Amino acid sequence: MDDSSTIAAIATPAGSGGISIIRVSGPNAVPIAAALFQPCAGGSGNRPAGPPFESHRLYYGHIVDPANGRTLDEILLSVMKAPRSYTREDVVEINAHGGPVAVRSILEAVLRQGARLAEPGEFTRRAFLNGRIDLTQAEAVADLINARSERSLESAATQLEGGLRREVQTIRSFCLDLLVRLAAGIDFPDDVGELIDIPETVAGLQERMVMPLKRLIRNHVQGRVIHEGLKVAIVGRPNVGKSSLMNRLLARDRAIVTPYPGTTRDVIEDTLMVQGVPVMLSDTAGLHASPDPIETLGMERTLANCGSADLVLFVLEAHRPLGGEDLRVYERICARPLLIVLNKIDLLDGSAPKAEVPDDWSRAPCVRISALSGQGVEELLELLIQAATGASGLEVAGAVIPNLRQKELLELSLESATAAASDLVNGFPPELAGIHLSRAEASLGEILGTTVKADILDAIFSRFCIGK
Repeated sequence: MDDSSTIAAIATPAGSGGISIIRVSGPNAVPIAAALFQPCAGGSGNRPAGPPFESHRLYYGHIVDPANGRTLDEILLSVMKAPRSYTREDVVEINAHGGPVAVRSILEAVLRQGARLAEPGEFTRRAFLNGRIDLTQAEAVADLINARSERSLESAATQLEGGLRREVQTIRSFCLDLLVRLAAGIDFPDDVGELIDIPETVAGLQERMVMPLKRLIRNHVQGRVIHEGLKVAIVGRPNVGKSSLMNRLLARDRAIVTPYPGTTRDVIEDTLMVQGVPVMLSDTAGLHASPDPIETLGMERTLANCGSADLVLFVLEAHRPLGGEDLRVYERICARPLLIVLNKIDLLDGSAPKAEVPDDWSRAPCVRISALSGQGVEELLELLIQAATGASGLEVAGAVIPNLRQKELLELSLESATAAASDLVNGFPPELAGIHLSRAEASLGEILGTTVKADILDAIFSRFCIGK
C-alpha cells in the first residue's frame, strides 16, 4: 500500500439523504479541492482569489468539473491541514447534497484529479500509522460504528477515549521496569539480591500484572453480551405459555397463541432491549412425542436453537405437578445455561397440587410469573441478565471491555506473567523469568499496535466500511 498517495471515498451511508460527505486525505487533498472548487460570489466563507485555503474553515461554493466546466453540486468545503486532522494528513471534506448520482459524480471528479479510492478502514489505518491513535482506539472506532445498543456505544466510547490503552500501558510499564531490573541482576549477579527482592517482586507481579489482566479478561467474558447481544430460547412442552411469554416480554402480539398443542411449529424470533442490552428472543416449538413430521421438524429446530443460545428459558406450568414430558425436556436441555420459569401462577389454587422443582435442578435460577397478567416479569428480566453474565449481573458499563483479539493477547500475557512469578518463587535463574516477561510485554505491545504485524492490521481494518 502506498501511504504517500491521496485517497478519497464517500464517508456517509449509501442512498439518498439530506447530506453526503466525500472525504479526501493525503498530500494532494488541498490541490485537488482547489482544482474542483469554485466559490460563490459574495457567499459567506468564500475563499479569496489567490491565497490558499485556511485550515479548519468552511467554504461555500460549487464543485465544477474542470474537464467540461459543468457544475456538479452546490457544496460546503471543509479543509483540515496536517497534523490537525483525523489522519494527521491534509484532509478535505466535501459536504454535498445527499443524492447518490451527484455524490458519485463528485467522487469520480476527485479520482480523475489523481486521488485513488480508499480501501476499507484506510482513513483510520492512516490515523493509527501516523500516531494519532493507538490500535485499541482504532478498533474502538469500528465498535462505535457497529454499536447495537446504548451500552455497547458507551463501552466503545470509553475505549475510543483511551480506556484500554491506559490500562494496558500501566501493566506494560510495570513489566518493562521489572525486565530492566532482571536484566541488571543478570549482568551483575553479585548484586542480584539488592536489585531483585523475590517476595516483593512476586507480590508486585500479582498485584500489578496478574490481577489487572484477569479483571480485563473477565470484563470481556461479561461484556460480550453488550456488544453482541444475548440470544435466549424459550423452551418447554406444548401449551405451557411459551408464546404468551414472548408476547408479554415484547409487549405486543408477535407469536400466535391458541389453546391447541403444536400451534408454534417453527422458531419465531424478535428482539427487545433489557438494561440497554439487545436480547434476541426465540419462541420454539413445544417438545413432546408426536407422529406429525412437521412438528418433529419444528422440534429438531428447537433443539438446534437451544444449542446456540446463551440462555434457555425452561417454561413449566406452576399450577400443575411436573409430568414425564417436562422431565424429558429437561434431560434434553439441562447441559445449557437454564432459567426455570414457572408460568401461570394466576391459576394457582390453594387446594390443588402445584409444580415442585426437583432438588437436582437447584443449580438453575427459578422465577414464578404470569405471562397473562405480567406478574413476576420484571424479576424474570433481572434474572435473565444475571443468569447470562454471572451473579454480579452487567456491572461493566463504562468499563474497558476488550474485543476477542485483545482478550486472547491478554490471556497470553497473563500466562507468561504467571509463569514468571512461578519461576521466581521456585528459585529458577532470573533469565527464565525474563523470557516469560518478554513474551508478556510483546503481547501487550501487540494490543497497542507497537509490535503488530501487517497481516493483523489488514484483518483488523478490513472490518471497517470504505470512507472510515
